[in-house]
Amino acid sequence: MQRLNIVITGHVDHGKSTLIGRLLADTNSLPQGKLKNVQKMCENNARPFEYAFLLDALEDEQKQGITIDSARVFFKSQKREYIIIDAPGHIEFLKNMISGASRAEAALLLIDAKEGVAENSKRHGMLLSLLGIKQVAVVINKMDLVDFSEAEFLRIKEQYSTYLQTLGIESEQFIPISAREGINLVEISAKTPWYKGKSVLEVLDSFKGSESKQNEDFRMPLQDVYKFTRDNDNRRIYAGTITNGTLSVGDTVVFYPSLKRSVVASIESFNTPVKTQVHEGEAVGFTLQTQIYVKNGEVVAKADESKPKCAKCFEANIFWLGAKPLEPNKAYKIKIGSAQCTVYLKAIQRVIDGETLDRDNGLHVALHEAASVVFATHDILAFEEFENNQKLGRFVIVDEYDIAGGGIITQVFEESLHVSQNLLSLVGGDNDFEAEFFTLLRKYFPHQF
Repeated sequence: MQRLNIVITGHVDHGKSTLIGRLLADTNSLPQGKLKNVQKMCENNARPFEYAFLLDALEDEQKQGITIDSARVFFKSQKREYIIIDAPGHIEFLKNMISGASRAEAALLLIDAKEGVAENSKRHGMLLSLLGIKQVAVVINKMDLVDFSEAEFLRIKEQYSTYLQTLGIESEQFIPISAREGINLVEISAKTPWYKGKSVLEVLDSFKGSESKQNEDFRMPLQDVYKFTRDNDNRRIYAGTITNGTLSVGDTVVFYPSLKRSVVASIESFNTPVKTQVHEGEAVGFTLQTQIYVKNGEVVAKADESKPKCAKCFEANIFWLGAKPLEPNKAYKIKIGSAQCTVYLKAIQRVIDGETLDRDNGLHVALHEAASVVFATHDILAFEEFENNQKLGRFVIVDEYDIAGGGIITQVFEESLHVSQNLLSLVGGDNDFEAEFFTLLRKYFPHQF
């Protein structure tokens, strides 16, 4: 079944845990008997039952080492399963996201109908913007506390829509709900006759997930090259995990930024039947008809598809977690895809305080501050803007031995790689000439090509 990674976030006490617990129950995604057990526990302890208690019960199971699948895949619809990325607070949320452990594709942002737009509601909106999460539905919770008033709903919708527009986020999805009562979570309720939109689950099902990316152009960051000499086996196996698209035997592939190319001779995978095609998410290796020397960290693409961008300079949105400020011209390490390289901060365009949201043109980026910056790498790397490819557009910055920050690439300042690329542009896409040209380059410059 297909999956979608989502983050559910909002100000403290705006009802996130209740919403998740209710979704678990109403979509029949709980372990068998779990709901009744928690209800009985509350009855025995003379406590009113809360759907938020379901999360506590599942966390207790995880601590005891008896984790079950439905504790990870929190709920499911008829269309797909949903994995919720934990976001207990905006700082913890960013640590989780930029570490590379999670990949949110969409978000639900909760606002309390009675309390209205809180400061953390704005902070979380900013963080979603910095991380490039464009699929956002705003859920206005606790509508029962304002008697399901359409006027209150429209007031909050107008106020928060205006704020989101300043961040470059346009959310057409505003949903009035009562998580405690299950109003408009799975089905539209008669208690909001003035609301003509979709339920929370219907909105989530309308978001685009990885299933919509099957026709993406092929990308594979090169993890390593293995050569076996036993029993006269002279194969070189080029290994990595496919981040986008598909690869088949017979495809012509190009390695970026070196521009070296060859044809896929075979696909290799450990302890599986012979494969002639592999897809996104698979960790595989392949051999080439013409063996070439390439470095770890290069990005493999098909010759007849779009190419990644190759550059030494890019603009990014970052969030800084380092104990020491991010400083201009200091050497850091960047990790993106399977590549690692020295990187330098060249310009700070603006700094946003993670607590107050104040913006200024700072001289450095301090702990828990967000910023728009320009980086320069020591070597040419292959990567892409986050909006075009999330997996090649998100990176981590390392200061000495610690992860100190991370973010997303918003613009790549592409440059000509070397003379071969410039010469190829003169032949106007003549495939026969291009093939002959590379054959001559490899003959006379074997170490380069």
